Amino acid sequence: MKFKLTLFIILFIVGNSHTNSQAASKPQIQLANIYRDDIVITDYLVSEKLDGIRGYWTGEKLISRQGNEIHAPKWFIKDFPSEVLDGELWIARGQFETTSSIVRQEIPDDEDWQKIKFMIFDMPQNPDIFSKRFEVMKKLKNEYLKVIDQFKVESHEALINLLERTVKNGGEGLVLHRANSFYKAERNDDLLKLKTFEDAEARVISYVEGVGKYRGMLGALLVENDDKIRFKIGSGFSDEQRKNPPKIGTIITYKFFGKTKNNTPRFASFMRVRDEI
Repeated sequence: MKFKLTLFIILFIVGNSHTNSQAASKPQIQLANIYRDDIVITDYLVSEKLDGIRGYWTGEKLISRQGNEIHAPKWFIKDFPSEVLDGELWIARGQFETTSSIVRQEIPDDEDWQKIKFMIFDMPQNPDIFSKRFEVMKKLKNEYLKVIDQFKVESHEALINLLERTVKNGGEGLVLHRANSFYKAERNDDLLKLKTFEDAEARVISYVEGVGKYRGMLGALLVENDDKIRFKIGSGFSDEQRKNPPKIGTIITYKFFGKTKNNTPRFASFMRVRDEI
């Protein structure tokens, strides 16, 4: 398929002329700040950051962070508890795209869903501190409901060594959760994420056509981030994504390595379309 700007604009308009009739209120979830080395490491429990799809169990059904129902098979959720749970729908390291395609199915495929686990990391309505919530979560496990392991790390050096091993083995990064904190539906230092790179989100503004072997396909995306800074992202795409790039207006996630003096993300690279289930 040739890259045609007009075609993509038409598809975007048509695709956005429909509304999701199942949209509900967005769940109030806790969000992570970026790790800093001035925190007291022993105040936190550490876990692997799973590259999955955020899921929220209401006690009756699974919904996405956008508030839309996730159409999991009945057998998948039949033994889930009545407690509200926050977690990730996950297959394995490096399987985000496969997980996303399965979770987005309106008619769930039983064979596909056999691959997925709901990996829980918190209980939003439990009033105890996190370390006690974790002890409660460990008792809730069943075939498709698993608890992400939480453990102590004694020093920043040990934490960085753990990060390097995790990434080397295909993991995305680490999460630190303050052991004595309560669940707060906001972004704060009770929850921290640590990666070998930073990531952020931006909105697709327009396309730049490719040259050479990418002639007739996407060369780069022109995007705008939350700071209203516009810049191009030309790497990180598969050939299929270059033939069928994210629609104009789509929110994407990109990774970068610091910023320039003009506050532009340095070496920005496409990661994925943001989960907007």
